Amino acid sequence: MDGARPAERHAARIRGALNPARWTLWRQRRSLVFYCFLVESVALVVTVWTASVVPVRAWDLAVFGILAGLGVLQAELGRQVERVRRLVSDTPHINLTSVWTFAGVLLLPPALVTALIAILYAHLATRSLARIKRVPPFRTTLNGTLVVVTCYAAEFVLHRLGVPDMYTALTAGWRGVTAIALAAAAYFLVAAITILPALTITTRSVKAFFGGLGDNLLEVATLCLGLLTALTLATLPALAVAIVPPLLVLHRAVLIKQLEIAATTDEKTGVFNTTGWHLLASRELARAQRSTRSTFGVLMIDLDHFKLINDEHGHLAGDAVLRAVAATIKSAVRDYDSVGRFGGEEFVVLLPDIGPAAVLAVAERIRSAIETLKVEYFDGTASRVIGDLSASIGVATYPDGGTAVDRLLQAADKALYRAKDAGRNQVVDGTAPA
Repeated sequence: MDGARPAERHAARIRGALNPARWTLWRQRRSLVFYCFLVESVALVVTVWTASVVPVRAWDLAVFGILAGLGVLQAELGRQVERVRRLVSDTPHINLTSVWTFAGVLLLPPALVTALIAILYAHLATRSLARIKRVPPFRTTLNGTLVVVTCYAAEFVLHRLGVPDMYTALTAGWRGVTAIALAAAAYFLVAAITILPALTITTRSVKAFFGGLGDNLLEVATLCLGLLTALTLATLPALAVAIVPPLLVLHRAVLIKQLEIAATTDEKTGVFNTTGWHLLASRELARAQRSTRSTFGVLMIDLDHFKLINDEHGHLAGDAVLRAVAATIKSAVRDYDSVGRFGGEEFVVLLPDIGPAAVLAVAERIRSAIETLKVEYFDGTASRVIGDLSASIGVATYPDGGTAVDRLLQAADKALYRAKDAGRNQVVDGTAPA
């Protein structure tokens, strides 16, 4: 009986996917539903039109088969890596399929590029993401459709410059090089632009959509590998399989980097966790000790009466408050300052290269920002707003507040409790006399 349960659950998921009334899409915001249908309608119309006006040759079908086969092969060999990467990544829409889709742009008629994307993303959904419950089918479909639109934009650039494919580029000299470079730039930019409406529709951050430097360098690297794949297929097709091994190595290297980031990041708020923050603080202390004039500050921040928020609004609303407070603290400090969560409702901030008076000013700016913060959340029936937030903040400055990270934290923590004892919602300097 127990052995039948997984099969029954799998069959139930399939029945749910085939029943439009049960799609996860309908539980999203209306604006997101509209955007999905808009993008998919545009991709469908353009695909049908190009299929009717651009002929498909026998060699095109052969190249299509090679790209689809290599794409599926690479996805199968890297399937376990991709599953783990998706679980720890903030930018799951950035992946390695650009290698094959951009190669398709340079080699195939537009309709076959769409078919290639459909195969790659269908395989991605049914194999690599099959066990990741947090990836609903409509998101995979939307991401694949956005890639279709992106590829059409790159193809449009190639045709406008009179270099429709890699075969023409090989005999066009610098004009061919320029056309391919601009097509790659169009691919990169349109991929970012088409995600902008989703940024305004959902509550995810800009970084969650566009990623950091590493994410964008990965996209550039896949475009370069796509170019090399197209060049190989246009000249020495038998060597195209040589693209797969370095791509698998790149895939694993990306995962290692993302695991390093995940190990030092608080999952709930996106700021550093205790381990990550301590590591940065220790590095800053070592740097300050090498310079006789260097100072830095540490802030210990505790939300006042946070338990009442959980009791009155629920823990999901409390989590929303923690995320909003973390974002507020980050926006109130410099880009190179480090914000961490020490557990519960307590945050800590590292402020390098700053004097005692400036540390107090930053702490007061954070306190004031939290005091004016309004947090919106959905309670299942309607949107509600949590206000009247406040925080108590303890301050310590190196070296007066301590010459070790733990000593500075102790000084800031004692100052924090002094702030709470004095009535909360205030800043107390741990280096000042009690």
